[in-house]
Amino acid sequence: MFESPTIAEFLAQSNLASTLPATLLLAWTLILVLVDLFAGEDRAHWTPVMAGVGLGISFVANLFVYSPAESEQIALYGMFIADAFTGFLNMVILVATLIAVLMSWDYLNRADIHRGEYYILALISSAGAMFMVAANDLIVIFVALELLSIPLYILAAFRSIRNDGSELSLKSEESGMKYFILGAFSSAFLVFGAALVYGATGTTNLPQIFSLVGGIVGGTSAAAFYLLIGAALLVVGLGFKVAVVPFHMWTPDVYEGAPTPVTAFMSVTAKVGGFAALLRVLVSGLSALVLVEGGAAAWQTTATIIAILTLVLGNFVAISQRNLKRMLAYSSIAHAGYIMVAVAAAGTANAIDAATQSALVYMMAYMFTNLGAFAVVMAIEREDGSGGNIDDITGLAKSRPLMAMAMAVFMLSLTGIPLTAGFVGKFMIFASALQAGLFGLAVIGVLTSVVSAFYYVRVVVNMYLREGAVDLQPALETPYVRWAINIALAGTIIFGVFYPLATNLVGMVSIA
Repeated sequence: MFESPTIAEFLAQSNLASTLPATLLLAWTLILVLVDLFAGEDRAHWTPVMAGVGLGISFVANLFVYSPAESEQIALYGMFIADAFTGFLNMVILVATLIAVLMSWDYLNRADIHRGEYYILALISSAGAMFMVAANDLIVIFVALELLSIPLYILAAFRSIRNDGSELSLKSEESGMKYFILGAFSSAFLVFGAALVYGATGTTNLPQIFSLVGGIVGGTSAAAFYLLIGAALLVVGLGFKVAVVPFHMWTPDVYEGAPTPVTAFMSVTAKVGGFAALLRVLVSGLSALVLVEGGAAAWQTTATIIAILTLVLGNFVAISQRNLKRMLAYSSIAHAGYIMVAVAAAGTANAIDAATQSALVYMMAYMFTNLGAFAVVMAIEREDGSGGNIDDITGLAKSRPLMAMAMAVFMLSLTGIPLTAGFVGKFMIFASALQAGLFGLAVIGVLTSVVSAFYYVRVVVNMYLREGAVDLQPALETPYVRWAINIALAGTIIFGVFYPLATNLVGMVSIA
């Protein structure tokens, strides 16, 4: 007979204190709703301020909950895990959201689309990403994925209508619709995959799946077939979210049509949440899925092929792009390929920790660098949203020398030039691939980095070595945008020059 737990037992099993960074952020959105409701005409000022305060509270809570010296904490009846992996990525997500809020502050007013729900949706999406990185169960991954994604569908279409109800941008409306349709497809794949894994193992808890996988694969029952198909569908569902080939087709159009701060935000937050969940599923749940005794995980070959296709397509197609947002979209696909190299390396038992740590450092470096690049792109856009082509930044070094310098650093970091955070991330990624014995994959990663130098350095050449036809007058070079650029620039340089800061932060991370 079922016995209801006592209050003490419920609190012990729930361990709600471990979930505070994410739950506080969700609770703060309710306060933000009230602020937006009663602030009246001052909402344009107070909603972003309060959003920043909420992010700060969550960040402080994360520092108290997350301690590399302590062992992991399990919460919500085993469905949530607070460990070094969770704590580090929580910081990445919160900093990324803060930079996106700074980018959005004046952008929304300029475009006449300032509505308080913008910041509410952004915070809900961030909380969803935080639950994804802490997910210890397939059900939590699905719920958190929807919490992350649904606000992003709305935000992608946020520029379609002005405050007075008139139509503003069909591209933004198209962006939101495409993202919604393909996002629904990815969720369907994820749910079907989770159902098959549950059918094979009888559980959705990742540690329990790990303990059962070995016995299932060794047998000849249909459960082994269901497990393999379920694992493949989980990879497909999360592959859509992180935009790896061949699940990348939504990325260029969505990135180009969405408001620039939203593009920057989703390029980081969705990728961090998606890759965190992918690592949790494959490493914490399915690393024992080995078909040959003593060999690598069965999914390593698939991850390797996806990584190669993503690196090649993302970098080579980016060469032909003239619009900066589309170029950064294909660049984003390419960088998903580099993180996928670490995922593939995690399929080898002796490289799991190194691969996981390299993926985390890379995501942090990508966060600073990519957000900074999008902030510069937004700052040179004109009132109507045009002015985002590569030719539009010609001569930027003369009209805006500091902004050009920042953009040059971001481009060099995305290339992987030493003394930038991007170099540290790529070095660790390739080192983990070599440790896993994936020499060919590491070589392809290095060669595609050389290819990427062409389109990144082209931006620098246009800014410094070519004369502009007119002196640029950026429409959105405001103090808040400059703060966003400066924070991103500082992170890119500090973690590139003083790289032990990054390696020490992830030194205790282990999800195996």
